[in-house]
Amino acid sequence: MNDPKSSQNPPAQSKEDEQKEIKETLGRIRNKIVVLSGKGGVGKSTVAVNLAAALAAETSRVGLLDVDIHGPSVPMLLGLQGKRLEASVTGKLLPVEYSPRLKVISIGFLLEDKNSAIIWRGPLKYGVIKQFIKDVTWGDLDYLVVDSPPGTGDEPLSVCQLIEKPDGAIIVTTPQDVAVLDVRKSVNFCVQLGMPILGVIENMSGFVCPHCGKETPLFKTGGGKAMAEELGIPFLGSVPIEPAIAENADAGVPFYSSAAENATPAQKSFTAIVKKIIEGVNR
Repeated sequence: MNDPKSSQNPPAQSKEDEQKEIKETLGRIRNKIVVLSGKGGVGKSTVAVNLAAALAAETSRVGLLDVDIHGPSVPMLLGLQGKRLEASVTGKLLPVEYSPRLKVISIGFLLEDKNSAIIWRGPLKYGVIKQFIKDVTWGDLDYLVVDSPPGTGDEPLSVCQLIEKPDGAIIVTTPQDVAVLDVRKSVNFCVQLGMPILGVIENMSGFVCPHCGKETPLFKTGGGKAMAEELGIPFLGSVPIEPAIAENADAGVPFYSSAAENATPAQKSFTAIVKKIIEGVNR
């Protein structure tokens, strides 16, 4: 990636050439899915990472684009901390491979220190997101999953403008009213941009005790489903809280499992959600 402050950057491309490159890159990607949330702390990145892992497990070729410039968590969630981006012989960036079918791009792969703060305004953020789409050798993909930061600001807007026609958005919320209130703004964001909404996921919907299996509604339940029904958008399902989800995240391993036997309630819920997403994209 070019340093925005460097005076050694190559001559700038014309807008027409940039648009041509972006279209060529996106033309090799069948489905583009943007994961959004109106509020932080709802587990959006966990959902995006596990969605990408689940799609890859379905023998799909998947790209995971982390556009959370200020708080990139995808490298940690996939155990890719310390990895660095490399350039191909053509000078384009090569995504980091989590597996043969899952490629990942994140600003986290460009930071020398994981504690570094990125203090950028909108134009610089737009520029790096554009590079992550235009100047990356994504190749042929069945799905590109975009993990956006919370809210409706620069990053999700930049992604939607650059991709032009995403195949749909997945909106993540938790059940309580304060989260659902903010998530409604993400719904309005999609409506104003004309982006289809594949559905709402209610995350942290109850706590499953690892000892007795009983589910307790820590943050109550049903807020996401009620909102989806009220607004006339699909409800994809609920994912309960399980200690193993946090343990897997810290270990850099997706909690999703394609194995039906011994699957936990959260894994079963997420498997059903992924099936609905695939059906919605291919409808």
